[in-house]
Amino acid sequence: MTVARALSLSLTVALCGVAALAAAPARGQDYPTRAIKIIVPLAAGGLADTLARIVSQRLAEASGQAVVVENRPGGAGAVGAEAAARAPADGYTLLMGGLSTNAVLAHLTRLAFDPAKDLVPIIHVATFPNVLVVNPGLPVKSVRELVAYAQANPGKLSYASQGNAASGHLVGEQFKQTAGIAMVHVPYRGAAPAIQDLIAGHVQVMFDSVTLQMPLIKEGRTRALAVLTAQRLESLPDIPTMGESGFGQMQSGTWFGLFAPAGTPRAAIDWVGGEARKAFAVESVRQRYVEQGTLLPLGAPEEFAAHIATERQKWGEVIRAGNIRME
Repeated sequence: MTVARALSLSLTVALCGVAALAAAPARGQDYPTRAIKIIVPLAAGGLADTLARIVSQRLAEASGQAVVVENRPGGAGAVGAEAAARAPADGYTLLMGGLSTNAVLAHLTRLAFDPAKDLVPIIHVATFPNVLVVNPGLPVKSVRELVAYAQANPGKLSYASQGNAASGHLVGEQFKQTAGIAMVHVPYRGAAPAIQDLIAGHVQVMFDSVTLQMPLIKEGRTRALAVLTAQRLESLPDIPTMGESGFGQMQSGTWFGLFAPAGTPRAAIDWVGGEARKAFAVESVRQRYVEQGTLLPLGAPEEFAAHIATERQKWGEVIRAGNIRME
């Protein structure tokens, strides 16, 4: 081989190597090249659906691809979550999962999939924290006074929930276990009828979403005793936390986040998470949620995974101790 030919061959090899290095990032950026589907395992119009549509709009704008939100209610969220878990792990099927589908259901019923193994977290989008409220006619103005009243009147207090095994039921049971008090659980078909009976005085206590309770609290139709968050909320600065009230372990709320089938490439997960974070960084969007008392964690997948693990263990213990069952 001549020197010229050897130099030419070496140059060709070098250029191929450079081209390969240049092409590597491009291959990682190929996603997405077609339509993305976000499965919402609940009915249209609810909190999860609204969050999914905000994310879908951002993903569509960023990618130039269609992003479809598909509502698949049923089985308290299990139907839609299973559909997402069984989808190809290519980043083109996502799930707007949450407390029920990814932390609670497996403790209550036999699922056809394993939320802990078949779905991977992308980003914790939002938490709608709970607030402990009472009927204004109840002669208590703090959590400690409520506990003292319950101890002095065992079994006479009743607490409403949005339904059996709903967030308000679980945290109500946790409160009973933690405070060592007796209250009668009254489940309703959704928050609206439960709130109506709370205002009417048919039930005295409720753990409900800050978002739903805020206008009622400000109107004096319900009395807030504590928010179930780590710090006080900007939207209710005068309401103490459960921690300030002596129950620091009690933090709860309905939360939602994006998930993908296990095995989905990390590049796709990072891209979706990054764009979702940008969607809620828009000031008008962020402010609207903050004013409603919503928390927007929007952290890394690892942070979301740790949150889910904690929630799964915590509510599993509450469910077993309270012998809670789906009805």
